[in-house]
Amino acid sequence: MSEAELKEEVVKAIKQVYDPEIPVDVWELGLIYDLKIFPVNNVYVEMTLTSPSCPSAGTIPVEVEQKIREIEGINDVSVELTWDPPYSQDMMSDEARLELGFM
Repeated sequence: MSEAELKEEVVKAIKQVYDPEIPVDVWELGLIYDLKIFPVNNVYVEMTLTSPSCPSAGTIPVEVEQKIREIEGINDVSVELTWDPPYSQDMMSDEARLELGFM
């Protein structure tokens, strides 16, 4: 699998993870700040949450990691949580804005 194909699979996996309070996946919400695939199929994800006091702070990053690990050929996954820059609704995709009635 090429790096581009693997990245596509990783994005599909991430799109299976939802904030339980919002009916939109974390990718479309704009919670994923960075996604890197390294040559040995190691994956690095930098992400945030909608709020530092998010009650799912302990579960969403773990679920992202678990979904990525399910992809055949992945060697290692690192998910880093950051609050910089702070999340804002401007980070949502148009699809998420439409789903949530912001458009």
